[in-house]
Amino acid sequence: MNEKGGIHAHGAPSHPAEKAGNVEIEEQVHHEHVEEISPELEALLKTDPLKGLSDDEVERRRETFGRNELVEKKRHPLLKFLSYFTGAIAYLIEIAVICAAVVGDWADFGIILALLFINATIGFVEEAKAESALDALKQTLALKTRCWRNGHLVELDTSDLVPGDVIVLRLGDIIPADGRLLGIGATGEATEGDLQVDQSALTGESLPLSKNKGATVYSSSIVKQGQQMAVVTKTGGDTFIGRAAGLMAVATEEGHFQKIINRIGNFLILITVVLVLIILVYLLVDNRGTPEGSFKHVLEQVLVLTIAAIPVGLPTVMSVTMAMGAKELALRKVIVKRLTAVEEMASVSVLCSDKTGTLTLNELTFDEPYLTNSYSSEDILLYSYLAAEPGANDPIEFAVRTAAEEQLDILKNRTHKHEVPGFKVTSFLPFNPSTKMTQATVMNLNTRESFKVAKGAPQVIIRLVGGDNDAARAVNSLAKRGLRALGVARTKPGSLEEYELVGMISLIDPPRPDSAETIRRCNEMGVDVKMITGDQQIIAKEVAHRLGMGRVILDAGHLVDANKSDEEITEHCIRADGFAQVIPEHKYRVVELLQNRGILVGMTGDGVNDAPALKKANVGIAVHGCTDAARSAADIVLLAPGLSTIVDGLMTSRAIFQRMRSYALYRITSTVHFLMFFFCITMALQWKMRPILLILICILNDAATLVISVDNAKISAHPDKWRIGQLIFLSVVLGALLTALSFAHFFIARDVFNVSAAQLEAIMYLHISSAPHFVIFSTRLSGYFWENVPSPVFFIAVMGTQVFAMLICIYGVIVGEAIGWVWGIAVIGVSLVYFILLDFVKVLIFKRWNFEFTAYAWPTKARRQRLAARKARAIQQQHVWSSIDKVRQIGLKIKALEALKA
Repeated sequence: MNEKGGIHAHGAPSHPAEKAGNVEIEEQVHHEHVEEISPELEALLKTDPLKGLSDDEVERRRETFGRNELVEKKRHPLLKFLSYFTGAIAYLIEIAVICAAVVGDWADFGIILALLFINATIGFVEEAKAESALDALKQTLALKTRCWRNGHLVELDTSDLVPGDVIVLRLGDIIPADGRLLGIGATGEATEGDLQVDQSALTGESLPLSKNKGATVYSSSIVKQGQQMAVVTKTGGDTFIGRAAGLMAVATEEGHFQKIINRIGNFLILITVVLVLIILVYLLVDNRGTPEGSFKHVLEQVLVLTIAAIPVGLPTVMSVTMAMGAKELALRKVIVKRLTAVEEMASVSVLCSDKTGTLTLNELTFDEPYLTNSYSSEDILLYSYLAAEPGANDPIEFAVRTAAEEQLDILKNRTHKHEVPGFKVTSFLPFNPSTKMTQATVMNLNTRESFKVAKGAPQVIIRLVGGDNDAARAVNSLAKRGLRALGVARTKPGSLEEYELVGMISLIDPPRPDSAETIRRCNEMGVDVKMITGDQQIIAKEVAHRLGMGRVILDAGHLVDANKSDEEITEHCIRADGFAQVIPEHKYRVVELLQNRGILVGMTGDGVNDAPALKKANVGIAVHGCTDAARSAADIVLLAPGLSTIVDGLMTSRAIFQRMRSYALYRITSTVHFLMFFFCITMALQWKMRPILLILICILNDAATLVISVDNAKISAHPDKWRIGQLIFLSVVLGALLTALSFAHFFIARDVFNVSAAQLEAIMYLHISSAPHFVIFSTRLSGYFWENVPSPVFFIAVMGTQVFAMLICIYGVIVGEAIGWVWGIAVIGVSLVYFILLDFVKVLIFKRWNFEFTAYAWPTKARRQRLAARKARAIQQQHVWSSIDKVRQIGLKIKALEALKA
């Protein structure tokens, strides 16, 4: 203990305080979203507080405004299941099913139909776990409320409330509708204190707000302290939370991955239909008047060709790959609700994050205090604890008591939790709204001396000690950083009236322990993290600083500036490190503007206010401890505290993306090669392969590539992107080169070695089975094939199918006539060597490919416009960057000046 009756001071004391009290504490203005009330609605809010509305008036208003509930539209599960049978690829496979039935190939009909149902079932089962976001929002509303009706205070269902109803709000209540405080108690008496309201789940503000007469309270926020009556201003879908539900209803659009698959499907449909129709017409014309020219015979030929060409396994391989990724993430306590989100996360380049409860803990904690008069941090904690009201349901009191109990040795291992060893509180004055402080009279049991401790608003405590300019400056400095200050003073030894300052407690909602590391790792992976919060701008800047983020946190007003175009506002969204004082509509708008620029956006959040943006984002991530609304709106839910699993999600999704792109490139190349070769050979020589061999190629190769879901993948250092133009161009080039190899096999075998027709068919079967299939060893990487070794399971599956194909050709099983070991090994050997040559071509195209190359090589009007827009945007971005750099420089200079003053 030191001579002042506290715990011995550790560390250097602060400088002697300047006692003159001429420095004023700057009041920090709280900016809150203001609800607009129309004159017509305002006229309905003049209800007598002690009488309420009559039943007749309630019925009239209910007809106008409806019930106080959120209207929801539920989709029938059967319709949802059937939706998995739509889309370009699905339609293509359904055509293949019909073709198989027309031809009478029932074995293939069964296999393709089974693949269709497997793909739909995987998607439906994985996503069926998702609950309705609107339903969850509905659950956040209170169920019962106390309301004045017909001159009586009655309890009724919240859904029965109408604008103009007078309701009673008290400690612990969930506010049932938007309302305006009347400043009076339940029976009309005047209320002394403000109503403390926690609306962090709605607005993201980390501290409860003090609200008094005339202030607006929002549906689903929680009363933390006090009691008042309020008149209901808005109900149901018109409330703050109701508009969030409305935004979620708007945010239902085709997913990014579905768009990609449909574009691939459209290309495959186009080339398949066009080439097959040409073959059909050619064979009908060329063979007219002969049995081979009959429509049924020609149709059977081209239908089998169509079945073999269509990539029936594409959706199944994609779904299985994503399901395996979802299972892998589930082991890390990351639950994937929408399967395609696993792939889309790989392309996310901007991660918008809520602050309160996501980047931070959403709980006030003791920060570095301001100390004076040689007191230590242990002293200020002890005196704060002695002047804290036991059991008070107040976040500030709770934070003070928790910090003291965790850090002070004398408060550990106590027999009685409400006693402080060596001290006894003999008198206690709880917090009073007029004095704005608590006071305790304490006896030191060792010296039997008594002293008083006061804790309260900084300006009150500074006034109590006779003024202190240094303390006032310290409070202003803390406030500018968004920290809540609380003054602590005690009486001087030998006096119970004369106080001296102990210091200022500083409180903040601190970052989660792993938030800074998560942001750093996201940045390393090319993902820009932006803070989007409803909290005050100064608090957002302080948290951003502690997390190692940039401090360019803009006010939400920038998002709705009527003097700026959408392009300019989008540039602000791209360049800023975050936005503060936002409402759900603002968060939604940030995500929407970034998406309009072609950026894939991820969003993390935990509150009702985050739900619309979570739903709108390409990947919505609800964090541990989130509200039901956020959980239901999100695509991915984190079950473990912290954000570190987001990095696991990014790593896993990028591995899945590489596998899926690998398969897509391989499958498009195979289809292009297959159609190109058979189109040319049919038109030139009318040569054909037996249907059984065509179907065998299709089934064996697709079955083998299912194991790509467990292949080793090289994870990219930056967000991945589907470049469909590049993918199709590369597929056509590789397909053309494979077609050239196919013709080389055909003519060399037929004209140089003079093999029989049956042997030629077997040789061509083995070649068409192996050459495109080995290309998957190249397409699995954007670099050279030797840079990453395939997994043993994948390698064995791919090689196993081709060894099987080789053996049936060598021994003449199924194929008709044996070709012998020499031909078998030669064909497989050539396919292996050729895939290495194709690998160099692939790498060359990947290296040379960019959008400017596309725009100049194929100068369509749309491409020229996009190229011009990109160049103009680059110039505009340079202007924005220079403006932001100036703001940063000013911020650094201000910070340097503050440091010099301190």
